[in-house]
Amino acid sequence: MTETPKKKSRQQVFTLLVDVGRKEGDGLPDQSSGAALVCYATGVDEAEAVRETVSILKQADLAPLDVTGYGTLDERLSEGHDIPDEERALMERALAENAVIVAQMTPFFEDAE
Repeated sequence: MTETPKKKSRQQVFTLLVDVGRKEGDGLPDQSSGAALVCYATGVDEAEAVRETVSILKQADLAPLDVTGYGTLDERLSEGHDIPDEERALMERALAENAVIVAQMTPFFEDAE
């Protein structure tokens, strides 16, 4: 009798770059025109991770405009990305908590001419 392997969690962590625009109450710096957010989000596939991330950001009064997916940890490693321990720890936390973690926010400022 063969033993049935334990069902592996289908959740994976995806690295996403989200561009957000301005919205009243968004908490971005007054003079910024938007921001780029690096997020680690769980999902059974990248599309689910994107949907969850957009939903969470909208609940936080942000205005997501565009999302670029960079894949899972394994996909990024196979592409030669150097991923520091701090980033790996945030990915592990996202998976453990089944969460969306905003790891970095970079506001955009338009050049005044």
